[in-house]
Amino acid sequence: MALLNWVRETGIDLVQINGQRRYGGPPPGWVGSPPPVGSEVFIGKLPQEMYENTLIPLFQSVGKLYEFRLMMTFSGLNRGFAYAKYSNWQGAKEAIATLNNLEVQEGCTIVVCKSLEKCELSVDGLPTSVSQKGLEAVVLGATEGVLSITLHASPYQKKAKFAVLKYSSHRAAAMAKKTLMEGNVRLCGENVKVGWLKPELKEKLQLCKEKHGKHLGSPEQVLRSLKLCDVLDCLNTLCRQQCLGTPRFFTNMALALQGVPVGAGRCAKHQWA
Repeated sequence: MALLNWVRETGIDLVQINGQRRYGGPPPGWVGSPPPVGSEVFIGKLPQEMYENTLIPLFQSVGKLYEFRLMMTFSGLNRGFAYAKYSNWQGAKEAIATLNNLEVQEGCTIVVCKSLEKCELSVDGLPTSVSQKGLEAVVLGATEGVLSITLHASPYQKKAKFAVLKYSSHRAAAMAKKTLMEGNVRLCGENVKVGWLKPELKEKLQLCKEKHGKHLGSPEQVLRSLKLCDVLDCLNTLCRQQCLGTPRFFTNMALALQGVPVGAGRCAKHQWA
């Protein structure tokens, strides 16, 4: 009742989707691009009877909130953790310094730390017959915000393939994870396992990539192996810093295959949204 009364009094809009209740993202009156990476904090050890009417004012007291997400159970209780994203990284830093280990109830202190903002999923158990184009068709058709899709030999299963899916944000990756795990999408096999990409596995894949980087093959093979994720990360960061909006670009691969530099003439151009 206290939560409902607070929502009526403040006019705050809370939207519950897929096991979480969200405020903002963006909040009313927000102008410009979303906050940069590093602006979000993880909040743990929350009492189950504590809700947004207490939490949002508390976390707004140290900085301007862009988004607040409280994880919910099917019965309507909070799951004991939440995420608060601030308008900049200074807000997140202040939240950690001020609110970590704060006693919110007698004998109950909360944890506030930097959010990892995971953006990469692992897909294991793909059949060896799956192709890059086939996997891309399924993933791009079922999920949004995909930056790159890479295929590898499975480190866990013989005669199977392993894929890494990178998304533009943690939210996009989380939504994709839920979609791909629900079973409504046939992901190139029946015994496929979808999860967050583990840091140690990511490091192992990177080492393998560097080890085999000297054997580049033909120009066509090189172009096929190039990944847009690093380029897009840099471009998105630059656009946010310069307030240019979302970047859009076009590349003529036919000219690139002929040896024409990508940035030359009509081979590539940039448009700023």
